Order: sequence, then C-alpha cells, then structure tokens
Amino acid sequence: MLFGVTVYLLPNLGRSFLPEFNEGSLLISVITPPGTSLEESNKTGALAEQLILEMPEVDVVSRRTGRAELDEHAQGVNSSEIDVPFVIGNRDEAAFLEALRENLAIIPGVNITIGQPIAHRIDHMLSGTRANIAIKIFGTDLNKLFTIGNQIKRHTENIPGLVDLNVEQQIEVPQLRILPNRIMLAKYGIRLGDFMEFIDIAFAGEKVGQVFEGQRNFDLVLRYNEENRNTAKALKNALLDTPNGEKIPLHYVADISVTGNPFSVNRENVHRKVVVSANVAERDLRSVVTDIKNAVKNNIVLPEDYRVTYGGQFESEEKATRLLLLTSIGAIFLIFLLLYMEFDDLGLAAVVLLNLPLALIGGVLIVYFTSGIISIASTIGFISLFGIAARNGILLVSRCQVLQQEGYGLRETIIEGSLDRLNPILMTALTTGLALIPLALAAGQAGNEIQSPMAVVILGGLISSTFLNLVVIPAVLSLRKGSEG
Repeated sequence: MLFGVTVYLLPNLGRSFLPEFNEGSLLISVITPPGTSLEESNKTGALAEQLILEMPEVDVVSRRTGRAELDEHAQGVNSSEIDVPFVIGNRDEAAFLEALRENLAIIPGVNITIGQPIAHRIDHMLSGTRANIAIKIFGTDLNKLFTIGNQIKRHTENIPGLVDLNVEQQIEVPQLRILPNRIMLAKYGIRLGDFMEFIDIAFAGEKVGQVFEGQRNFDLVLRYNEENRNTAKALKNALLDTPNGEKIPLHYVADISVTGNPFSVNRENVHRKVVVSANVAERDLRSVVTDIKNAVKNNIVLPEDYRVTYGGQFESEEKATRLLLLTSIGAIFLIFLLLYMEFDDLGLAAVVLLNLPLALIGGVLIVYFTSGIISIASTIGFISLFGIAARNGILLVSRCQVLQQEGYGLRETIIEGSLDRLNPILMTALTTGLALIPLALAAGQAGNEIQSPMAVVILGGLISSTFLNLVVIPAVLSLRKGSEG
C-alpha cells in the first residue's frame, strides 16, 4: 500500500535541473533598446541602482555598463549588469525578490532579469540567455519573429511562477543605401570597381599615414569632411571624378535612399532567431515549461517555415534524467547480478532487491513533504540509496542462509537471523542518519544546495528501508520457504 502511494505521488512531484542556489548575491541585468547611447544607458543604470538601494536588505551595489568588443563576454553599451550583495532580514528571500521586481518594474523600456552570479553563468552556458527558460523563435522575417515573440509573451505572462518575462529587444535604425546605376556609370565611363573604391575612401576613409605627438601616435585618415558626408542630401551632391576630368554629383550615377534595417540580427545554426526569456520563482521548472508549451500550442499559429524551440535548464534536466535513469537501470541489473553470484539463487537475489522499492517509499515521501521538487541532486541521492538498501538486505538474507545450512528450522532461521542482524543494521543506519541530519537541515545555507537534497532523499529512504526491511524481508522469506516446503 505504501509503495502504491509512492507510485501515485512520484509523477506529481516537480522537476528541476539544479536546486535553487543561495549565493547571497544577485546579478541583475538591465538592457535598454539597442542603439541607446552610453550616457542614456548610464542614467538608466543609475536609476536602477537607486531603486535597488531602497531595499533594506541591500547596502551596496556595483555596476558594469557595456563590455569591450575584445572581452570574452562582449556586450553593447545598452547592457548593464549590477552586482547586489544582500542580507535577509525580517522577510524571506522570496518576498525580498518579489518586492525588488516591483521596484524595478517602474523603469520604462528596459528588459530586467534577476539572477545569481553562478546560476546566471550556468543559464548562459546552457541556452545562451541570462534566464532559466529560453523560448527561441526561428524564421526569416525579423518583424514576424518579433511579432510572434510578443504574442508568446502576451499568452504566457499570467502563468503562475513565471517571472522576468522579456522579448529580445529589436529596433530598426536608419541607414543610407547607395545603389550604383550601371547604365549611368557606363555613360560617364566610370568602372564599377573605381566607383566602389571612391565610396569607400570618401565616406568610410582610408588610412594614409600616422601623426606622432611625443610618445603617442594617431592614424591619419583621408575622407570627405563632415559637411559633405553627414546627411543624405550631402551624399547626393558629393562630387565624383570622371575619367575625362569632369566632376559630377553622386546622384547622377547612383540611387541614394534612406532605409530602416535591424540594429542586429541574431542567429543560431545559421537561422535567424528572436528569444523570449523568463525565470521561474516559487514553482518547479518542468511544470512551468509544460504550461508554456500548452499556451503556445493553443494560442500561437506559426507561419510556414517558422518554428519554436525551448531551451534552458529544463532541457538539460530532461537529458540528465534520461541518462541517470539508464544508469539506475544498469546499477540495479549489476546489483542483481552480484547478488545472484553471491547466493547462487535467483529467488534470494530477488528478495534482497525488495529493499529498493522499500527505500523508494521513504525517499519519495520525504521529498513530497519538504520541497516537493526532484532535482538532479535528488536523483543521485536515490541511486546512492539503492546501494545502502541492498546492503541491509544482504546482511539479513546471508545470515538466514547460513542458519538454514546449519540445520535450523524455518521459524528459528528467520527469528534468529533477524535478531542477529538487528544490531548491525540499526547501528549502520543510525550512524549514517546522524551524519546526514546536519546536511538535511542546512538546506537554506549557502554551499549546501547540492548536498542537502541528496541527504534528504537518503535519510528518508534509509528510515523506510531499515524498518520495513526487518518486517517485509523476513515475511517474504517465510512465504518463500513455506511454499517450497
């Protein structure tokens, strides 16, 4: 019955890749629209700092706005990162983060993501974004991609547990397009190559030498002055030399127009993309992603050749879970093989393996009544637990086998074997449990995020497998021997 309850509860538990970290510091990303000047971006960052410092948990902040192009993590001047050490006082961390998000929400026209330094880097490595979840829309037309991204945001923003929901910012910037008229170029005897070289030198400039001032040197660049290259009208009237010595305006031989083009184009595997990013708070990752997928499936109609993919921690959690599941099956098979080699009896090996579901009972129940979320750390705890549970079964079954070989009857074999192994089983369980209790109780302390879920699972499974082992295994041995007799 207990195992049946466990099997029922297991699919209802939440799933996450890693437990929530408690680093004692936040990394807040503030991104203004592309093309924002350093001065304006600095003002926005200063406003964000002011709002953050209003929180009683925060005493000091530090900010980086933009990163050099040759930096290993280059960023434009429209992007700021704010390091925020904090100390929790009268309210818990969840309430603090909620209040912080409400404070920062008043800044207009920015994308704000709140994370932690290590978690931020993990997210960036997994999905290329600063958030737990990355919804990637692929297609050809950037305007359509941006529209679809905003539709997804509108249909998912009310999902419980979803925070910091942002669509990758995209704006159009004006550009001057110079399109050579080949017929007119031929009329004036100008070769296309000469025309392109003229455009390059006149408006982009060409380095022709260096100027030295003491220990410093500067490139000497030749190009048209500001008055003849800073407006569309100036470009149209810029003079171009012809082979016969005449000078003609540029618009005689080229079409000059002002067009709008994307400030940047992001790609993945050569395909254009726009990303909708989000974090998860007060809920497990997998259930939030499931709700997002359902919302997108039911409300978004994608044009032909457009597709949506989902990336982030949940993707790694699925891969890791599959790998650990295969590893667990392999470990159980190996345990069974070793037990068969030890007892030379398939029945006794199967009896010992009964400890595995007995251990699963306690592990699942303790997770259900504590965090309610199974992470990769918890899964590893289950694998470790199976080995400990199998050991207790081996101690009991091997002793009963020895007593039976010595000529004891069935009842005496089971009673004497159980009493003989009672002290060793309880002693090893007690010492292991005492060692795990400090780790299990330190769940909220920094540095124990991985160890604590493992300890909780092993501790719960150890309690159930130890006590049920002393009841179930003797009963099964009695039924087995009785049926053989």
